[in-house]
Amino acid sequence: MTIAVLVLSLALTLTGQAQHTTAPTATPPAKSATRNEDPQLYRNPTFAFRFQIPYGWVDRAKEMQEGNEAGKAEVLLAVFERPPQATGTTVNSAVVIASESAASYPGLKKAEDYLVPLTELATSKGFKAEGEPYALEVESRQLLRADFTKLLSDKVAMRQCTLVLLAKGQIVSFTFIAGGEDELDDLMDGLHFGAAKSP
Repeated sequence: MTIAVLVLSLALTLTGQAQHTTAPTATPPAKSATRNEDPQLYRNPTFAFRFQIPYGWVDRAKEMQEGNEAGKAEVLLAVFERPPQATGTTVNSAVVIASESAASYPGLKKAEDYLVPLTELATSKGFKAEGEPYALEVESRQLLRADFTKLLSDKVAMRQCTLVLLAKGQIVSFTFIAGGEDELDDLMDGLHFGAAKSP
């Protein structure tokens, strides 16, 4: 199973169930690389990025990683606003960052080539593409952005933005899921590239 399939399937399964409200249960924040670092800051030295995890969110990277073929795909970070098993009347916002071997996609030579299977998969799961994918610069890194929406009810819509980076023979996808544009922007503001400053 590719990371794109995993992310979209999980988005539907874990964030798309708008039902009765259940109070979220906070779990300890995601662990950082060293003890003295901010536990809400995920750092990835391989691809030189960091992500500020919203306080109280739950980490499910380990559970998502299970069953993936070693060396081909890896979930780097998977955090959710509330535990995935908790139901609610709103979209369970999430951030999933993953990498997979570019060799998993024969003929893939640039990041744009990844958007074709990503878009096909998203639309097959009931998402609608919002405009055309476009290039986006985030702190001197060139990424591609693709946006999708899916109506869950008359009043609830899931918004998904995926940023794609091709680096070191890997496709790195940064997928942000939220119930509104402002919340999506706030989540994306937590992503930074380059060396992180010491606390």
